[in-house]
Amino acid sequence: MRKIPMRTCVVTHEKLEKRDLIRVVRTPEKDIIIDETGKANGRGAYLKRDISVIDKAKKSKVLNRHLETEVPDSVFEELISIINK
Repeated sequence: MRKIPMRTCVVTHEKLEKRDLIRVVRTPEKDIIIDETGKANGRGAYLKRDISVIDKAKKSKVLNRHLETEVPDSVFEELISIINK
């Protein structure tokens, strides 16, 4: 049996399987990207695949603290569109 990677959502603090989360990354060039492969270089933070969690992250600015930079609104809109797929 293979080990299932577990990660913690920065908003809910739930431990979930990596595939149930979305990774947002601050690259070494200081860009903010959504990492669907889970392998991009840089500082990452995980969010649960839930629109209410994305809204809460936007209001509380939790991603700004974890990524140590200002996260633009376009990133949150992209996260919501990924969830709605």
